[in-house]
Amino acid sequence: MLCKLCGSSSDLDLLGTKDKYYYCKNCRLIFIEPEAVVEPEVEKSRYEGHDNNHQNEGYVQMFEDFIKQVIEPQLDLKQIDSVLEFGCGPGPVLADLLAAKGLDVQLYDPYFYPEEDFKEKKYDLITSTEVFEHFVDPVKEIKLLKSLLKKGGYLAIMTSFHPGPAEFSDWWYTWDPTHITFYNHKTFKKIAAKYGLEIVYTDQQKYILLKS
Repeated sequence: MLCKLCGSSSDLDLLGTKDKYYYCKNCRLIFIEPEAVVEPEVEKSRYEGHDNNHQNEGYVQMFEDFIKQVIEPQLDLKQIDSVLEFGCGPGPVLADLLAAKGLDVQLYDPYFYPEEDFKEKKYDLITSTEVFEHFVDPVKEIKLLKSLLKKGGYLAIMTSFHPGPAEFSDWWYTWDPTHITFYNHKTFKKIAAKYGLEIVYTDQQKYILLKS
């Protein structure tokens, strides 16, 4: 077994949890064994059961908080000409909130907005909220996202940072079976160094903003 992010084999520990999770001591990634990854149709069905729309006040507030804490303090929105909402889900609430601020937002989701014309341009800002934890192949997805950023462009991510191997077995974020890959601040430092990105902001809990 190799780490899905850094490729290490000697640094992997098998965690004593209900499912088999591997913890990489090199990059701090935690990921589930390949046999436990849910099938795409199961994952899509779970998304379709979510109440992710403008009528869900808590869901809307989550994205408003993300904009207020991660995007607006660090970026001059007047300088943002193009935005990609990567993994927007069936109800692209974040995209709508950004569009209401005058931004041009392109949508992509492998299940609900699967057209791949988004790859034909580069972006000043890519948002990816509650998506990184679903990556089967994080290297592939991170390389794609980096390739789509303009020089000086931003990648804004929301995903809950794992608490470490000692507390992982009781961590609520693993209750969703579609959550299969987990990161913390040190993981993102490794990602930034490997892919030529700068960490502009992080709360070290669930938000991180990277700059190309």
